[in-house]
Parts: sequence; structure tokens; C-alpha cells
Amino acid sequence: MSLPFFQGEFHCVSAEFTGDTLALNWRIDSAEFSQSFTERVRYKGAPALSELTPHRLSALQRAANVLLLMAGTSYYKALVPKTIVANHVDADLAALAGDVYRLGLGEFAYQNRIQLDPQFAITATAADADTLMLESRALVAMGGGKDSLVSVEALKAAGIAACAVWIGQSELIEATGKAAGLPLLNIERKVDPALFALNQQGALNGHVPVTAINSAILAVAALWYGYDQIVFSNEASANSATLNSDGVDVNHQWSKSFAFEQKFASYLREHVARDLRYYSLLRGYRELAIAKAFAVETRYDAVFSSCNRNFKILGAKPTQRWCGVCPKCHFVFLALAPFLAKPRLLSIFGRNLLDDSEQAAGFDALMELDGAHKPFECVGEAQESRAAMLHLATRADWQEDALVQRFVAHHAKHLQNTATLAELAKELPDPTLVPTELAAILRSRVFA
Repeated sequence: MSLPFFQGEFHCVSAEFTGDTLALNWRIDSAEFSQSFTERVRYKGAPALSELTPHRLSALQRAANVLLLMAGTSYYKALVPKTIVANHVDADLAALAGDVYRLGLGEFAYQNRIQLDPQFAITATAADADTLMLESRALVAMGGGKDSLVSVEALKAAGIAACAVWIGQSELIEATGKAAGLPLLNIERKVDPALFALNQQGALNGHVPVTAINSAILAVAALWYGYDQIVFSNEASANSATLNSDGVDVNHQWSKSFAFEQKFASYLREHVARDLRYYSLLRGYRELAIAKAFAVETRYDAVFSSCNRNFKILGAKPTQRWCGVCPKCHFVFLALAPFLAKPRLLSIFGRNLLDDSEQAAGFDALMELDGAHKPFECVGEAQESRAAMLHLATRADWQEDALVQRFVAHHAKHLQNTATLAELAKELPDPTLVPTELAAILRSRVFA
């Protein structure tokens, strides 16, 4: 049987709580095809629902409805049905979901050469959020890499009670959480195997807005466990598009962008819980500034990793924390190199990535040299990679490495008006959602 692409309806059926588990239900229907999906998210140790006030329960259900739409992107993309049908969708949620399905799936659409025009029927009147008197403490999203660890140290410096939270099974992230010395919370997410079976039959596949999904999972967690802040570590560099296709920006990191952050935070504050804050602590800084701040702290050298091959849902994972050949490994190595003593960096990675000629194409892509575009990965801007390499070209300890020599010989002299390392490591004047007092502590104690 051939799969019915671009036909029928995608139903966001329900978000239902049972014990400590939230079941998310979807269905794809067309003339001769029907497929149901159920994804389960387990919030271990969460209070019994009977212990929550009616207002808190109502807010929790509204947050679950948001999650139903955000997580639905994983299943919608399989066949890209013509119509999206969902209950409890007000005008503001329809606008938020429309952006997530259109822009958050922008890379998926580009890679599959399709156009997305998702339509959400408005089926409900927007509820006004209540003030729930949530406890003054933060859920800080952990990814195992340098960014979330810089956030952890900043929250410590500010004296904010925080819990390190991660989604899915990852011993690596758990190790970084333990090293951070914070209380730990692991949330289990089980994607329906029926989706993988559909992929094996030829369903469309590709990148989904993971940060939007995780943000909604943590919104439910904050309300259920009682936290008034959800803290991510998305940086200013995430705002930059990966490429422009026919006049349309395609951003691998769109759900890490300030545009998404503003829309999501606004919806939570206005329609879910008045006193629930969602913000990206590092929004005012580029990747190079974060690398510089991270370099000060040595306690995480043996546990952190930004290599995404460690976090694949299916398939074998690397035997080491850093695979050394993917765009994330390339970028983190290059971003840290100006700020870490060379022996320390080589000890972290286990080898010198800049002295391996076979990796030239990967570093060229980061710098967008010879017509290459930035990889579809969570990496910094091309100007940051260029600034880092230009800096290394002036350093005696890096000048003998193969890729630094190659850069100097073939590219450095052709780069004009490139910002310096110091310029790119400064705080940006752009607005953020970071609380004023916390922003001041970042400025004076973390990024000084």
C-alpha cells in the first residue's frame, strides 16, 4: 500500500494524565488510511493530581494541550496531511503552533523539497492565566554541553534555587548534572514505535523543532512540580538562519531563536500561568562569549559533551564523548581553542581536530568558505568561526597545525571586514527576557 502523502487530516486527539504519566494521542486519517500514535511522557515523583488546586490542574491541562501540538510535529511530518484538527486551540495558540509547524519544520521542508502551509482551526476561546503562587525556583534544561553548564554556574552565582532537568535517557547528561551539584530531575519520553515503522515504509523524515517540544514538556513539569521559572541556554547565535532558500530563511535552530522564545513565553504567561517565566539565560551572548565563560571552569572537562551523536534516538552511539568528525565537534573545538590552553583542549577531545587534513571540508562549512553554507546543526555563526580561526592563525601554538596553515594559505587574505574575537565575545544590546537582576549578575560575574 502506498502512503497517502499531503492528504487527509492530522488529528491532535487528546492529552491525558494517568498517575505520573501524560499520554499524548494523535491520528492521521485519509480515505483509505488511518494510523494512531501515542507518546508517553513520564514525570517521575510528581505530586498526585489530587493534591493540586483546581486552578493548578486547569493550568496543567492547558500546558499539556500546548505540548500535544508541539510534539505533534514529529508525527505530522510523516505524511504532512492537508488539514490539522485539534481541540482547545485558541487564536493565540493557533498562531504559535502555525509558526512552529511552518518555521520549526523549515529545515525538514527544505530537505524534502516541499512547502508547508499548516492550518489550525480555532475551536476555543482563549483562557486567561491565573497566578498560581508557584515556588520561586528554576528548572534549568540540561543538554550535556557547555551552554547549560554556564547557565548552571550563573544561577548559582545569583543564589537562585535550581534543579537540573533533562528529557530522555542519557548517562552523559546525568553525569553533567551530578557534576553541577544541583538536584536532578529526569523526565522520560517514549516516542511511539509506530512512527519508526511508518518511516521504514517510506514516510517523510527530518529535523523537528526539538526545543519547542522540550520547552512544552518542561512547562508541564514546572506546573506539576511547582517551579516558577523554566531556564534554557539558547544563545544569540541561534537567531541566525542556516541558509536562505528562494528568499526564505531556513534556520535549523528556529525553536532556539528569540522569535520562538518570545511567542512561547507570552503564551504561557497570558494563557497558562501568570507567574510562570520562560527565558533563555544566555540570549544576550554569542557562542564565542559562552565559550570564553565556560573556559574559566575546569570541573566539567571530563564530563561535558556537545556531540549530538550521543543523543540519537535510534542506532549506535559513539564509544567516546566526542566523535571528532561531526559539525558540533568541529565547532565546539574551534570555539574553545582561543580560550583554553591547547593541552587542556586536546585532553578534552582526545585529539587535535585542526591537525587533521581530512576534516578540512567540515571546518570550511562552519566558516562558509568557497560557497558552503553553515551545517544544519546547532553551531555558531560563520563570522564567529572565522574570527576564531583568524585568532588561532596568530598563535604560535596553533600555527603549525594543518588546517590553520591551510586557512592562512588559501582563505585568510580574502576575508574582509571580519569581526574580531573580542568584538564577537561581547554582550549584545538586543532585548532579552532575562530578569533584570539576573542579567546584571551575568554581566558582572559570568561574562566580565
